[in-house]
Amino acid sequence: MFITLYDAPEKRRRYADGGIEHKFTEAAVMLAYASHLMAQSAGACVVSIHPDGEHAKVFDIAAFLLGRGFVREKAIGTTPYGGQYRQGEHTIIVNPSSGRGDVVGEIDGRRVVAECKGGTINSTHAGQKSRLRKGLAELVGQLMVREPANERQVAVLPYTTEVERLSLKLAPRCKMAGIEIALVHADGMISYVPG
Repeated sequence: MFITLYDAPEKRRRYADGGIEHKFTEAAVMLAYASHLMAQSAGACVVSIHPDGEHAKVFDIAAFLLGRGFVREKAIGTTPYGGQYRQGEHTIIVNPSSGRGDVVGEIDGRRVVAECKGGTINSTHAGQKSRLRKGLAELVGQLMVREPANERQVAVLPYTTEVERLSLKLAPRCKMAGIEIALVHADGMISYVPG
């Protein structure tokens, strides 16, 4: 549901089980975290995600939401996936725009802003592992330059044992800056790294 399977390029084939890479795309990470925020809400909840065109090329955002029982109430922008989707009391706004945070919502009266990265989760290839490490550093950097303004700031990326190990080392420093680290597991469940 969240994971997209790709035939690994020849040079990386031996580093992934059966030569198939399991990618948690950035759009899938955004949707997993948006789903988590909605599940944390006691009542009506509106969460916005802000994907760019590249995100939608590799993960069908609209099909994912429609497949989970959401109804597209209105279009936003000119893309085939931008819009307002509703399921009961929960609304996801898919607004392809930058500079707002990848996932933005309000839980218990407090604004939550998350920056997200995707990546390959089943490869032992050094380059794929490095991308996830660099992704974590980039997310923390993006959040560090935001004005905190009484908001929860969360860096969200796919779970791998290496990402978890690095996150555990980084979490205490991030906590001092008001940044949380959340890891998305292959089933879409979220775990927060203790700081």
